[in-house]
Amino acid sequence: MTSLPQDPTPSRFKLGEDDKPIVMSAGFILVILAVGTIYTLYTQGTATLLSPEYLLQQLQVGAFLGIVAAGMMLVILLGHIDLSIPWTIAAGAMMATTVGGPMAIPVGLGVGLLVGLVNGLGVAYLRIPSMIFTLGVNAVMRGLMVAHTGGFAPQTAATDLMQYLAVGKILGIPVALMVWAVVSIAVMLLLQRTAVGKSIYAIGNKEAAAYLAGVPTKRVIVTAFCLCGMLAGLSGTLLAGYSTKAYQGMGDAYLLPAIAAVVIGGTHILGGRGRYLGTLIGVILIVLLNSVLSIMQMPESGRQIIYGTVIIVMLLVYGRGRKVTS
Repeated sequence: MTSLPQDPTPSRFKLGEDDKPIVMSAGFILVILAVGTIYTLYTQGTATLLSPEYLLQQLQVGAFLGIVAAGMMLVILLGHIDLSIPWTIAAGAMMATTVGGPMAIPVGLGVGLLVGLVNGLGVAYLRIPSMIFTLGVNAVMRGLMVAHTGGFAPQTAATDLMQYLAVGKILGIPVALMVWAVVSIAVMLLLQRTAVGKSIYAIGNKEAAAYLAGVPTKRVIVTAFCLCGMLAGLSGTLLAGYSTKAYQGMGDAYLLPAIAAVVIGGTHILGGRGRYLGTLIGVILIVLLNSVLSIMQMPESGRQIIYGTVIIVMLLVYGRGRKVTS
């Protein structure tokens, strides 16, 4: 019986193909820190960017993106993509604040899980291209939330627990950062230690071969989309806690940076290869880049251009060497 492709994570330290993007991204982080520090020293007279308090604050905000990127990576490893993320985030936040009480967070997660289930069923069983199907689901979710709120910002507020998870601290460490850490550990264990993780890599390499090897490809695809949606719902719930309430379009700013973080970390956009450590570093790079651009007062349009350029450049750097088979 044909064996499944294994997680490409090396068992011992060796700079392989999957390590190069991680090393390059880490190098870019150092460059960003250096440029930001020089700029703040020149304009403000202080090295604000190197302050531990400032870095923790940026990572706290980056935790929301990190959670979304963790789910997006699972889908991209399959060779698919989830474009319903923006309004999955918003729907999770809006429904969590609407329900309130102890059920707020479970409802936020449940909304994301439900959206992921619909995406997974459409892609795995109806065989509709993920880019088209998830874009349609995003439009449907937007319509549902506009109908739910009447087109206005929801008047419901986040619960105390939602706010604590988003802005609280334990021994000076943001709780949101701890939630991101838990999600990161769970995703790494999933990819490296479970049959589902190995199946995700196998499907991303070649779905037909994985199917012939006995992999339940449809169930794995549905599972990955469900996890992606649930993590988007979790991020939306935390974002509502951070802002104290939900609002229209709150997830729009997270789609492109999430994809960029995954691609920057070396995950192949065609699936089958990538390490979560790369995604983690990619998120940190995006967060610090965004921080420096904010300090330099770069407009949002400029940031979107930079994110798009980064994705294109990384695809050219990492994707040219990969042979695509039918």
